[in-house]
Formats: sequence, C-alpha cells, structure tokens
Amino acid sequence: MTQRRFPPPWRVEEITAGYVVKNANGQSLAYVYGRETRADADTAHSLTMDEARRIATNIATLPSFLMAQLLHN
Repeated sequence: MTQRRFPPPWRVEEITAGYVVKNANGQSLAYVYGRETRADADTAHSLTMDEARRIATNIATLPSFLMAQLLHN
C-alpha cells in the first residue's frame, strides 16, 4: 500500500461557520466548526469561532512541531 503525503506548510482558511486546514496542495485535511457567540456555542454544545480558530491553528502547526521533535531526538 502506498503511503499518502500531506506536504507542509499547512494553512488555515476561514469558511462559513468555522475553519478548514489545508496542505500545500490545497487538499482539505480538517474542518473545525464554531458558533459566533458563547451563548450560541453553549446552546449547541460546540466551540466558539475563536476556539475553532485556535484548534485549527494548532492542527496546522503539526508538521513543523513534528519536525522539531525529530531534530531534537
């Protein structure tokens, strides 16, 4: 089986009701959804848009984080 590659850099783009993380080729890797207000997020048991943005940003930093870990070991 051929291993798929997801080349960095990964970037975050805002979409309706959330964010999408894409790789260097523009392939969507993750979707993180949120609500505009804390009240709406609490009612829907979901994230706020700020929380969704922070999580998407953390996902997008995974390739550089993993490379740094490999270099330090």
